[in-house]
Amino acid sequence: MNPDRTPERLRLDAALDRVAVTFRGMTARPDEQNCECHWGGAEDLARLKVPDAELSPDRLRAAWQAEDWDDHASVLRRILPQLSTALAGGRAESLFGIEEVGYSLALGEWWQWPAEQAAAVREFLHAWWAHTLTGPDPAVPAHEVLALCAEASTTLSPWLHTWEAHTHAVADRHLAEAVAHWEYRLLGDQLPWESWNWGNEEETRTELTAWLICHAPVRLRAQNAPAELLHRVRLLGLTGPARWEDPHWPNRTY
Repeated sequence: MNPDRTPERLRLDAALDRVAVTFRGMTARPDEQNCECHWGGAEDLARLKVPDAELSPDRLRAAWQAEDWDDHASVLRRILPQLSTALAGGRAESLFGIEEVGYSLALGEWWQWPAEQAAAVREFLHAWWAHTLTGPDPAVPAHEVLALCAEASTTLSPWLHTWEAHTHAVADRHLAEAVAHWEYRLLGDQLPWESWNWGNEEETRTELTAWLICHAPVRLRAQNAPAELLHRVRLLGLTGPARWEDPHWPNRTY
């Protein structure tokens, strides 16, 4: 199948079109202000108040990254058509990890927006996640998209349920890559991405760990993952001395 014509690609394209239509013509508030160090000069600020004007990559990043807008939600609605396209194409710039964009979306409380707007954001996130799991070479690695979606929605469960339902080899390979990326911090009892979701880090880490213990071993074996990676997942199910005295405990400190 043509990779540009898969159902997941078509769904993502439709979701991007929906975002573009839903948020077309929106602007920041006429009286919106921000300091130059966080945003830019008066000309840059004025551009946010012009509907549909393209922003440079650095101004786009500054727009979603600044936390001190008077009306953060309005700024997000203004930039969402360009931001969603940049995210799906792997072109969104972030200083500390793409999950920062998820936090920005959560800060705007998009789920409380008018129903049509909230539905457009929700469908974009789900369509992007499904496309990522089925794409052999996604523009953004699956573990990064998961972190962003979890931060944006302040919940991990629906995204893990989707991964659980995708049992094909491509999704399994993404899982093996994610485990390799995550295991260091998870074995140190830390969430493997920076979270700003109001103190839910421990709950999220516990859920992710439990899901991996249950679902990862069979899928990793199907990918002929290294034995040591399987041992890392097994160690996640141990605590205290049983974990760090295990013969397969890696030689590392936290």
